[in-house]
Amino acid sequence: MTEVTLREVARASGYSVATVSRVLGGTRPVGPEITRRVKEAAESLGYRPNQVARALRSRSTGTVGLVLPQITNPYFPSLVREVEHALHAEGRALLLADCDDDPATEAARIAALLDRQVDALLVIPVDQTQSRDAVSAAVARVPLVLLDRGCGTGIADLVATDNAAGIALVLEHLAAVGRRRVCFVGAGGCDTAAVERLAAYEAGAGSLDPEAPGRVELGDFSWEWGRAAVDRLLPSRPDAIVCANDLIAVGALQRLRQLGVDVPGEISVTGFDDVPLVHLSDPALTTVRQPVRELAAEAAQLLGSRLAGQKDGPRRSVRLAPELVVRSSSVPRAAA
Repeated sequence: MTEVTLREVARASGYSVATVSRVLGGTRPVGPEITRRVKEAAESLGYRPNQVARALRSRSTGTVGLVLPQITNPYFPSLVREVEHALHAEGRALLLADCDDDPATEAARIAALLDRQVDALLVIPVDQTQSRDAVSAAVARVPLVLLDRGCGTGIADLVATDNAAGIALVLEHLAAVGRRRVCFVGAGGCDTAAVERLAAYEAGAGSLDPEAPGRVELGDFSWEWGRAAVDRLLPSRPDAIVCANDLIAVGALQRLRQLGVDVPGEISVTGFDDVPLVHLSDPALTTVRQPVRELAAEAAQLLGSRLAGQKDGPRRSVRLAPELVVRSSSVPRAAA
């Protein structure tokens, strides 16, 4: 099939090429009757705009790049889905790049997206220190919003969940159900999600037990680490395990069940994120729900304002409130 041209749409509608271009490009207002006839002609002929030519004329590709640490983490697909929906509603397409938790790969992916002439970037940084140079260099070229994680104050706009508030909700809940010998299983990386959740636990757990802030095991954000951490923690006889994400919590639940430990009778377990995976856990997992749709919408709005010309001015940092979802892993089923 040959590509339908503006000239053919003009001939079919009875208007000039310039008028047809204004209607289909939305560059200048045109009367409703003319608009209707031009669009009917374009639809009947199967006209599709040439996005490459449009990009050359407008110097805008209509695309936003998103660089994330690791797509296998089930939290990120949920976030990507909402980001894609939010950008699509504004007429923008999303280009996705996975950097496998490696700062060097992250820098290469950012450079590759910039070479593809994306209009803007969303970045979920791998490391709060090692990601900084690549992010700073990209900020000098296109609007950029850090999503979910940061990499230094004032470098770029940031939209993230209030991780400290989420851990505080967990500790308050565990205190309310009578847990005192709490411990924390987290990730030892230098991304801000891992760092902030650990810091919040260490700051708040002392109100339950003076020794609780020291009961910490750090590995990575995986279910395998959750299983391994249980074996390391059980000799200290905890009555609650606060996990830094849902994958760790699911691994911990599996191992506790394998060892015959009653959850929540002997030990309560909590997670963070509320990914779809937790609905398959047994018992159902108490966790902190991140406001994924709101995060995506806020990030898209920030990018939109920067793309609209608001490039100067102070960097904005937006923290959204999480929600505690209480299920059977921390209280008896009847109570949950």
